[in-house]
Amino acid sequence: MSILTRLAKATNLFLICLLLTAAATVSAQNKKPKFKVIAFYTAQEDKAHISFVHEANPWFAKMATKYNFVYDSTKNWNNLNPEFLKDYQVVLFLDTRPDVPAQREAFEKYMKNGGAWMGFHFAAFALTPSKFNQDWDWYHNEFLGSGQYVSNIWRPSPAVMDIDNKFGATKHLPKTFHTAPNEWYRWEHDLRQNPDIRILASIDSASFPLGTGPKQSEIWHSGFYPAVWTNTKYRMIYMNMGHNDMDYEHKYNNTDKTLSYTFANEMESKMILDALMWLGGRD
Repeated sequence: MSILTRLAKATNLFLICLLLTAAATVSAQNKKPKFKVIAFYTAQEDKAHISFVHEANPWFAKMATKYNFVYDSTKNWNNLNPEFLKDYQVVLFLDTRPDVPAQREAFEKYMKNGGAWMGFHFAAFALTPSKFNQDWDWYHNEFLGSGQYVSNIWRPSPAVMDIDNKFGATKHLPKTFHTAPNEWYRWEHDLRQNPDIRILASIDSASFPLGTGPKQSEIWHSGFYPAVWTNTKYRMIYMNMGHNDMDYEHKYNNTDKTLSYTFANEMESKMILDALMWLGGRD
């Protein structure tokens, strides 16, 4: 084989490789994210809620890379305004809710105009009188439907979830699964009586007794307790999960060690991811 022939073949091979690389680069550049998520959080009070936020942010970022969506997070609740929100298809409240009237107005308008939302645990909390009074009727009574917080179990305990898997966000889940430990809430309103609310997960009777006390009122022996639900008038899902178990008694050391992780639970993390993809996918 002549030198010229070898050079021609080498040149052709180089050009082919160059074209393939360019095509791959263009393809990657043209692969737009499926949707954009913005998570709001405070992470200032209750070490269990702070632990959850510190776990949630890197987990969602990892899922964003894996499943091709954008995940941003912020502690600046002033970003809860129309100009900022217009770039995002899904809003998360990781550990609390907005309290400034302008922020509340912007969020309500965002949801009524077709935005999507997922909230965790303390994001639904309201109790009058407290630092978090129930002074936002649209959010607590209409949007969430739950009204005020009434009580909770103690200490954080795992439960068996009874799943409605005939809904888009939960259709890939089993009928029941065991959760990570959580501080489960009880609410003012019976969500079963609200025609706009669809309960997607509730505490199965196999969970009882739930909680360890020390107060007897902190141990549930019976009853119906919704844990995940949607308001069918909006694109939203609330999850009561979001309170990790902690070394409150300093049995191990003096660092308030996290004893359980929400996203370490395979089925719980799948439920959260499936719900987020449903919210962002608009199917």
